[in-house]
Amino acid sequence: MLKTFSFLLLSIGSGCVLSQDLTQFVNPFIGTSNYGATHPGAAYPHAMVSISPFNVAFKKDAENPHEKDSEWNSRTYIKENAFLTGFSHVNLSGVGCPDLGSIITMPTTGDLIFDPELHGTTYADEIASPGYYSVYLEKSRVKAEFTSTLRTGLNRFTFPKGKSNVLINLGLGLTNETGASLRVVSPSEIEGHKLIGTFCYNPEDVRPVYFVAQFSKPSDTFGAWKKMPAYQGVEANWVRYNDAFKPYPRYQHVMSGENIGAYFAFNTEENETIEVKIGVSYISIENARQNLLAEQSEFDFDGVRERSVNKWNELLSRIKVEGGSKTDKIIFYTALYHILTHPNIIQDVNGDYPLMGSHMVGNTGGKNRYTVFSLWDTYRNVHPFLSLVYPELQSEMVNTMVDMYDENGWLPKWELLGMETNVMVGDPATPVIADTYLRGIRDFDIETAYEAIVKASTTPGKENALRPGIDPYNRLGFIPEDTVDKWGGSVSTSLEYYIADWNIATLSKELGNADAYKQFLKKSKGYTNYYDKSTGMLRPRFEDGTWYEPFDPEYGKNFEAVVGYVEGNAWQYRFYVPHDIPGLIKLIGGKRKFIEQLQMCFDTDNYSVNNEPDITYPFLFNYVKGEEWRSQKTVRNIVDEYYTNTPEGIPGNDDTGTLSAWLVFSMMGIYPVCPGDMDYAIVTPRFDKLTIKLNQKYYPGEELIITTRKNGNDPWRIKEIKFQDRVQERYFINHKELIQGGVLEFELFDN
Repeated sequence: MLKTFSFLLLSIGSGCVLSQDLTQFVNPFIGTSNYGATHPGAAYPHAMVSISPFNVAFKKDAENPHEKDSEWNSRTYIKENAFLTGFSHVNLSGVGCPDLGSIITMPTTGDLIFDPELHGTTYADEIASPGYYSVYLEKSRVKAEFTSTLRTGLNRFTFPKGKSNVLINLGLGLTNETGASLRVVSPSEIEGHKLIGTFCYNPEDVRPVYFVAQFSKPSDTFGAWKKMPAYQGVEANWVRYNDAFKPYPRYQHVMSGENIGAYFAFNTEENETIEVKIGVSYISIENARQNLLAEQSEFDFDGVRERSVNKWNELLSRIKVEGGSKTDKIIFYTALYHILTHPNIIQDVNGDYPLMGSHMVGNTGGKNRYTVFSLWDTYRNVHPFLSLVYPELQSEMVNTMVDMYDENGWLPKWELLGMETNVMVGDPATPVIADTYLRGIRDFDIETAYEAIVKASTTPGKENALRPGIDPYNRLGFIPEDTVDKWGGSVSTSLEYYIADWNIATLSKELGNADAYKQFLKKSKGYTNYYDKSTGMLRPRFEDGTWYEPFDPEYGKNFEAVVGYVEGNAWQYRFYVPHDIPGLIKLIGGKRKFIEQLQMCFDTDNYSVNNEPDITYPFLFNYVKGEEWRSQKTVRNIVDEYYTNTPEGIPGNDDTGTLSAWLVFSMMGIYPVCPGDMDYAIVTPRFDKLTIKLNQKYYPGEELIITTRKNGNDPWRIKEIKFQDRVQERYFINHKELIQGGVLEFELFDN
């Protein structure tokens, strides 16, 4: 059977006509190649559960299909891989390190084989759309379909006639932890837990993820295995007593250890379907069972799928576009879909959740609690985007962050399931909080939040869990390279701290604290300590003032490890002062020199389209009058070249929606250059008309409409900008203007 990929073009749901079904423009296969690290599986917005095909344990190789490839271990799915070993139920999408990818189901036929290298299969006929994924497994001749809710997943397997099996593998996965336990409750139910943790190989706490799985019909036989394939496990038959199944007493139905799993075997008729629904919790098996009962009391695959599609449409329809090509719509709405995948809720239906930094249990009291805060990435554009379009979600996320501070004493940096992974550098929660408040979202405890961000900037030494190098930073205004311990990146880390301190200054001013404003504004100017006139770079230096040698500004642009910088080189950090571009222009030598050097960054292939440090650089030409066309052209070229309706259609790791948010903002024609700065840089919109439905609980306006009038054969350059019929004299527009609602008009020409 010819292997293909497609995405579903269906309208599902009563009263939902095709023109209203925006899920038709979502292609979940975008980003599943080129290290995009997304997965195409069934997902519900911001959900605890998603179901991803798991094909990364083995390398795609026609002659050696079972050869392992360690480079693929941070993703559940790679489009190019032709060998599938199961379907994982707790997953991360668009991250750079392995974790989760656990609780894996796999339908097989014939004799029981527990080794995924042997029961794995080639596959064909993949279909993916929001809330749905299906595939045909060629070895077993099984059609596998999946859908999900917030906390549960649903599998539907269509078997051929004969002996059929469903395996539940608790050993295979992306997490570095392999311990697990299971208990067969009945011929149609199993419960247990799987350990997860050590994201990016960091020694944070390990947590269990609990599950309950129920089958639509009782199995004929079942069993468990341990340390596959050395132990074939135990098999049990069941007898009926008083209309209830009970096991023979001599059988043991509990298994614990590493690399364990269970099977349920059936004798199926041709095209017989067996469904498996799985509830998940990070608190207990009982909570997992409650989640399953609350969200899937019956087996209703089509109903669960319909509710997922309706929820996706509800969120996607917050932005409606007109004009543009079909491909433009697909890459736009797929990017919006990826933005709405993470962070995820973590509380159970009863409100229970794991407290930050401990193994104790909290309760939300009816609120949503979130996890998966990849803040080094998302503080730059994802959270400003959520603040504009989904302020109610951003409010819940910031409330979660403040609660984490209450529980743990520190704001999160890269939080996962209530554990601080300490991945990446800087103090990214600070700009998220300040930016959110300044944009007008104020239904969180600002006093506690302000206390938290000031604490991060002022607490000295090893007591500071968020800011390594804080002592020399506060004493000298920069982190010298000879004071850096194992965490590295003196220049990168300091530049992040300057942005955070500028946000504290800006928030202090808003709150009426003039002294704090002056104090933190001064700290934010410390980037000048790194400026080397001889190279024009922000360069690592030592405490005695000497520059680090040897120094090659281009070294590290391909992610080689380089002294002073994290995930970048001197070029990619050269203009990384988004909070003070006018000051940087003056430091570099004026507007003409700034434009020359900024353009050179692109011309010499030192701009990295797939990473965060220079993500704002295409918009910086707007700071020099008369050069704004360069931003328009550069952004247009990046969108055309790097964002496509293909599996390679994200230029690199999506970083939980960060590259997708870059695309959505760029196609809208506005971009937030720096968190805490309420100005959006203006570039050329992609669509004839784009309408954002504003949330009037937070903002006075009802709709923000962006329209484009085009002249010429290939119009891309902006001739005139108007907002509410007033001509815009500059290529920036303020957030506080846009949330009043109204029409932002563009007139374009083709140069």
